[in-house]
Amino acid sequence: MAEASGGRSAQLKHTGLRPGWTTGACATAAATAAYTALLTGDFPDPVTITLPKGQTPAFALAVEELTEDGPGEAPGEPSGRRATAGVVKDAGDDPDVTHGALVRVTARALPPGSGVVFKAGPGVGTVTRPGLPLDVGEPAINPVPRQMMRDHLAQVAARHGGGEADVELTVSVDHGEEIARSTWNPRLGILGGLSILGTTGIVVPYSCSAWIDSIRRGVDVARAAGRTHVAGCTGSTSEKTVVAEYGLHEDALLDMGDFAGAVLKYIRRHPVERLTICGGFAKLSKLAAGHLDLHSARSQVDKGFLAGLARQGGADEALATEVAAANTGLAALQLCAAAGVPLGDLVAATARDQALEVLRGAPVAVDVICIDRAGNVVGRSTVR
Repeated sequence: MAEASGGRSAQLKHTGLRPGWTTGACATAAATAAYTALLTGDFPDPVTITLPKGQTPAFALAVEELTEDGPGEAPGEPSGRRATAGVVKDAGDDPDVTHGALVRVTARALPPGSGVVFKAGPGVGTVTRPGLPLDVGEPAINPVPRQMMRDHLAQVAARHGGGEADVELTVSVDHGEEIARSTWNPRLGILGGLSILGTTGIVVPYSCSAWIDSIRRGVDVARAAGRTHVAGCTGSTSEKTVVAEYGLHEDALLDMGDFAGAVLKYIRRHPVERLTICGGFAKLSKLAAGHLDLHSARSQVDKGFLAGLARQGGADEALATEVAAANTGLAALQLCAAAGVPLGDLVAATARDQALEVLRGAPVAVDVICIDRAGNVVGRSTVR
């Protein structure tokens, strides 16, 4: 009989795979250590940070450098003192291309009122095209890692004399530009290196067989607990969305990841009354297009397909052409939203219909929710 535990954490435990840390978590640890040294002259080692879900990992420092560069770069600026800390990324058992990469952060004091300013150092990319959650020209340091760094630096400032953290953070990754050639960054218009990523700080290890087995176990646990409504979620943000929408218990939450087909095929054989699929708009557009494996290495967002859906929603040919040429799925969504075309709802409805096809008449009602990176609902289907 299945244990009475389920949800994302139970699935991860069941795989037997060791989780790791995102580049965002590594950068936060390095930034915290560097800023502490900038204020006190001493580097904390190991340095402990708090992740968005409350975990408190400790990171050993691979680099500690404190330099004095003389007076500030402009009259009235603080001295050019800089502190650099580096952390080696451990991706756990995930075959992440950034495993073993050295993430460095250099902190330099800025005049009062400057706040925290982010710069891309060597090996960190710069955004050059619209359609990403950062403005063109910004360092490719995603919103959640930026907020993690701001929060930790505010705590350091409060511990050492109060006031605000007014500091420039230059984030770099050794050999990052070379590593980035193995990612989708160049195609997305992120040039010069890697992105600093992560919404939870934790890298969930990837293994097809182990993760699919954990999905099956999650369904078994939910059914054993008498759950009639379960949700297949692509990640932690979508998980939060369905909990807020439906108040589902933890053991009704399936960490689907990229394996939409695994969820649907197992629930076809082991039905529940209702299945909600929730995930990012771009990922679920792949499901809508008929892909059951949503991993970026095996399926891509088809902008031509999105253009066809946009036409169904009332887009004229000029808009459909723009959608087909968009840099990302998010950019296509934004173009349609500005024109009043409900592309998010169309993707959700089409993804639901694809899911029902895979279920082959199993007695399961399905609805789909599409979200953006911040967790805002940008599309939803009715229940069928």
